[in-house]
Amino acid sequence: MSKLTLSIRHTTHYAFTQPVVHALQRLRLTPKETQGQRILDWQMTFDNAHAELQYDDQHFNHVTLIGIAPGAREVTVTCCGTVETEDNAGVIGRHSGHLPLWSFLRQTPLTRPGAKLRAMLREVQGAVDAAPIDFLHALSALIRERVAYETGRTHSATTAEEAVGHAAGVCQDHAHVFISAARASGIPARYVSGYLMMNDRIEQEATHAWAEAHVEGLGWVGFDVSNGICPDPRYVRVATGSDYRDAAPITGISVGSAEEVLTVGVAVEAKGAGQQQSQPGQSQSQSSGRSQGQSQTSQ
Repeated sequence: MSKLTLSIRHTTHYAFTQPVVHALQRLRLTPKETQGQRILDWQMTFDNAHAELQYDDQHFNHVTLIGIAPGAREVTVTCCGTVETEDNAGVIGRHSGHLPLWSFLRQTPLTRPGAKLRAMLREVQGAVDAAPIDFLHALSALIRERVAYETGRTHSATTAEEAVGHAAGVCQDHAHVFISAARASGIPARYVSGYLMMNDRIEQEATHAWAEAHVEGLGWVGFDVSNGICPDPRYVRVATGSDYRDAAPITGISVGSAEEVLTVGVAVEAKGAGQQQSQPGQSQSQSSGRSQGQSQTSQ
């Protein structure tokens, strides 16, 4: 599988218990133009909302700020388009951007390790002396073994240390634990939010998340701990950051007493027939980046 053209539709629907007085939403829902990924077309439409401005943030995420129509009881944000992806064995490439590489060594409140995470890290710490890429693969496998994929046990504010303590979490938690451990080992790491084409379904209930670590000589390399693989052409990178808060698809503020009920629908499928697909979660790509060029750039 060398290239895929993926068709994506992402719908976010808000239902408010009271008419909205004032609300703004920050959207990071436009895929990146980056190594191994090309946007063929992408559109965003709004019901009961309008675009206020657009800008690129410090991580080169394309951000759209929207205002909610006063008095609205429902708001819908719809994104759709097609993205061409290619297989680079998980390698994104050399670092570039507004932030220096060392800034991705800084722990955040969501990634700061505690006693439980440090104890888990000691089990694979020796592997870092041999080769960082081998250490990172071993780390990913250990996290997947110790932190079971289980919904309902964590939430968006759960820290990496708490996820290790629960011994359960979702893709966001797996990414935070991996990032925390990599940084604690002196390896820059960052969070990625985006889309993953599943082999057994088109309709999904959420976006996906994984991590990237910076390996000297290769640059940024992706690790999807939840599925036990490095990203391949089924993955679409949308936003990156120090943790979930930097790359969250939607964040916002509202004024008034209205509570909201959020419904998300994501559909990802390949355009065209006869494209080979491998099954997520079978094995890690141990060859990640070993033969990739070093002139690639990453955002």
